[in-house]
Amino acid sequence: MFTHIKNNDFAGIVKGRRSVRHYDENFKISKEEMSEMIAEASLAPSSANMQPWRVVVVDTPEGKEKLRPLVRFNTAQNDTSSAMLLIFGDTESYVNAEEIYNAAVEQGKMPADVRDRQLETILTMYPTLPKELKVEVAKIDSSLFAMQFMLVARAHGYDTNPMAGFEVDQVAKAFDLDEERYAPVMILSIGKAKEGGHESVRLGSDKITFWR
Repeated sequence: MFTHIKNNDFAGIVKGRRSVRHYDENFKISKEEMSEMIAEASLAPSSANMQPWRVVVVDTPEGKEKLRPLVRFNTAQNDTSSAMLLIFGDTESYVNAEEIYNAAVEQGKMPADVRDRQLETILTMYPTLPKELKVEVAKIDSSLFAMQFMLVARAHGYDTNPMAGFEVDQVAKAFDLDEERYAPVMILSIGKAKEGGHESVRLGSDKITFWR
């Protein structure tokens, strides 16, 4: 990880992030670097470290043609980006709990007794949660991944655009995912900006903070 970083200036990454809608359609990001960025973004936190984010990378002409009618008014991003990342939340991410926690013990990051207690709680509680709560948790955690991916992309020299304007009820099935298990969260376009995004205004902290 972190072998393709071009910009390690945190302030510049955060302040320079823009929502870009038009990209250099001739520029492609390699599968190697895309996988590296996904791995780096996966350092984001998640509930019980279940890492429920799942990513469909749409970067082929065939995939983009399939996606195009599902992204509503976001066709410019689809047509010009290096890739469109479909972010889903896995409502059954607990099936990976033993793999995650066993690896933590093997790598010396967690005592075995802590693993055993954690697994007992996770495997007892998570499967019995109401579907609505499973979806909510998966979406919150996957949104943390998505935000981290956008910052990682900036560090790699790329731009992104997060999108909620797509056919939420169709996208999982269109890309062969179980609609009951995988909850659509957002779509991210990524590529080399052809037109820079606009700087936007933010409310001051006094408008959004309540001190008690």
